Amino acid sequence: MRRIYLVTYDIADDKRLRRVFKKMNGYGEHLQYSVFQCELSDKERVQMVAELNPLINHREDQMLIFTLGQAESYNAGATLAIGKPYVFVERHAVVV
Repeated sequence: MRRIYLVTYDIADDKRLRRVFKKMNGYGEHLQYSVFQCELSDKERVQMVAELNPLINHREDQMLIFTLGQAESYNAGATLAIGKPYVFVERHAVVV
């Protein structure tokens, strides 16, 4: 089962920030400065956390991962946007 996650981070060092940003680009869609929307399986979420864990300083940095629910039943219309509209980015698997 795939779930939608909202991942936010506050990284104190620019070098670590760039590493985290680069890693997150492989897992989700960049929504705002330090915010990503990710559609992940349980295995992918565990892998993402394992890869991000050594990139941050656990005393200075913070990452928050919010579970927004199952991907199949996620209601993007429930998101309130003030200003620019929120556009839900659906990720589809491509079989080659």
